[in-house]
Amino acid sequence: MSSPPAAPSRTPAPRRRPAWAGRNYTLLTGAAVVTNLGSHGALIAAAFAVMEAGGSGSDVGLVAAARTLPLVLFLLIGGALADRLPRHHVMVAANALNCLSQAAFALLVLTGDPQLWQMMLLTALCGTGTAFFNPAAEGMLLSTVSGEHANRAFALFRMAMNGAGIGGAALGGAMIAAIGPGWVLAVDAAAFAVAAALRAFLDVGHVPDRAPGGGLLADLREGWVEFKTRPWLWSIVLQFSVVVAVVGAAEAVYGPLVARDQLGGPAPWGLALGFFGAGTIVGAVLMMVWKPRRLLLVGTLCVFPLALPSAGLAVPLPVWGLCLVMLVSGLAIEVFGVNWMTTMHQEIPEDKFSRVSAYDWFGSVSMLPLATALAGPAESAFGRTEALWGCAALVVLATALVLLIPDVRHMTRREPKHHGSLPPTPGPTPAAAVPDSAAPSPAVAP
Repeated sequence: MSSPPAAPSRTPAPRRRPAWAGRNYTLLTGAAVVTNLGSHGALIAAAFAVMEAGGSGSDVGLVAAARTLPLVLFLLIGGALADRLPRHHVMVAANALNCLSQAAFALLVLTGDPQLWQMMLLTALCGTGTAFFNPAAEGMLLSTVSGEHANRAFALFRMAMNGAGIGGAALGGAMIAAIGPGWVLAVDAAAFAVAAALRAFLDVGHVPDRAPGGGLLADLREGWVEFKTRPWLWSIVLQFSVVVAVVGAAEAVYGPLVARDQLGGPAPWGLALGFFGAGTIVGAVLMMVWKPRRLLLVGTLCVFPLALPSAGLAVPLPVWGLCLVMLVSGLAIEVFGVNWMTTMHQEIPEDKFSRVSAYDWFGSVSMLPLATALAGPAESAFGRTEALWGCAALVVLATALVLLIPDVRHMTRREPKHHGSLPPTPGPTPAAAVPDSAAPSPAVAP
């Protein structure tokens, strides 16, 4: 009697993603790509909507400031809420507010004669959603990645986010030219809706239950204690309060003026910004394979090249030279950004991720509105070239001062001793003894 035919062997289906890229990480990355595709085009669309409504350059600045001011006002509250409530609920609610405000902005532009106060109000609502979203999203991302894969995971996340931002800006510019800014704002509203739906499926079962606290103010005080007792943390946030302010003023105000007056128009400046974006992608690819032992020393040394764009505009360099320094600075800030996130992941307790992230964001963006407002008066008082050299000097000075902090020089990567879905319990900081961005470089997108 013949034996029955052997059952065909089953070969395992090939993995479509790395073992460390779990469901939450995949959903967070996909949602960030969607929102970056929409929001980078929407930033350009908002400026053109103001100009098409008859607004001046000052009006464009007022609308931009209306988006930034809520970040300063609400970031700390957003961080406290994100450590008190389920983070994905905060993220979804913030995305819903972004969706509604951008949809109303789009409808206003498409159907009527938008007034400046209306555009400022709707932009401020969008900024408010971002203020509550950012600390929750950064805390969620940090709690999703295991310690042994943190470097690679953060690098891949940032590469996807920055790549989507470059594509979104290019696509948004083309759509504005073809169909007008209102439709680009409508696409951004739809992107927020899709992202909210993706984030609603995040699994927070791995996050331990929060112990009952003493209220919102007590939570903020606890986050402040966590922040101020870590010299590496507050010193780098102070550094970036200066760096983000002067780099933002140089790129938002002086860059377009130099391009207009000395480089032949806006196209060369747009090309240079594109090279900066390409540099961030190159930096992210590098950080997927490079795991420097001295996390903050390497990261801080990579902040010095952020002085190059201001210096290049002061000369000014020819277009190819400006593109080269923008490429280098983009690569450098991405190396810093991944090392910063890895340090935060390693050193900050999970239940305080969002509050510490909120102090990080708050310190990093607090001086940006003032710096952009003072850029024009500084040019009138000292001259554009001198103001740009001053921006470069401030970046170098602030970064050199941070290197005086022992924790910054000696912070060492600690390899985890076990595998798991949660980061290892943080111990005391070494030697005596972290987000992007766009920030320290912002780690997450709204």
